[in-house]
Amino acid sequence: MKIELVVFDMAGTTVRDDDSVNRCLRDALAAGGLAVSRDEVNAVMGIPKPDAIAALLAQKQPASAPPSAARVAELHNDFLRRMLDFYRTDPSVGPMPGTLKCFAELRRRSVRLALDTGFSRDIVDTILQRLGWNAPGFLDATVASDEVPRGRPHPDLLIEAMRRTGVASASQVAKVGDTPSDLQEGTAAGCGLVIGVTNGTHTREQLASHPHHHLICSLAELPALLD
Repeated sequence: MKIELVVFDMAGTTVRDDDSVNRCLRDALAAGGLAVSRDEVNAVMGIPKPDAIAALLAQKQPASAPPSAARVAELHNDFLRRMLDFYRTDPSVGPMPGTLKCFAELRRRSVRLALDTGFSRDIVDTILQRLGWNAPGFLDATVASDEVPRGRPHPDLLIEAMRRTGVASASQVAKVGDTPSDLQEGTAAGCGLVIGVTNGTHTREQLASHPHHHLICSLAELPALLD
């Protein structure tokens, strides 16, 4: 069936990341007295950030002392502050290689474009404004993790993107992302194509064991897959 909608992840897939999300999350946790490694943070990349923080706290605390909602909120607020500052001011912020050309080619084919993410809406809007992607008609929809009941790896983000773009069947949707949770989300939704991109947070080897149809090196390769 013809692909009518492509739902892209943001950081590491369409938006240059340079490990900033991982770094900001580690820094926020360190400021709160919790040391975590890059690999530990990478293991929860792509899921809603409050859930990621709760999971990391749970790994470091006794099972008899689960992290409180107030503690998670405190750390998440610090992470938000750091991320918003990064996306507003850092000179490295920009599209990932091949993104704009990919978007233009899909537009030429009348394919609808959406972004979904583990970020909350305030970070999403900051990125869109910084990149000029909030211009009318540039994207058909964006969906943030705080706008749906469940984030990745559940299919809620993708289902909401379909609702906002008027696409009825997941078999007409391609999901594209750079984390295992992206691939799991697309699979859970029953997408016609689930595609991992390997120039973001995870390598080809790290993505290969998770359900997918294709792994590509960059978004420059995507339009050919839709043929």
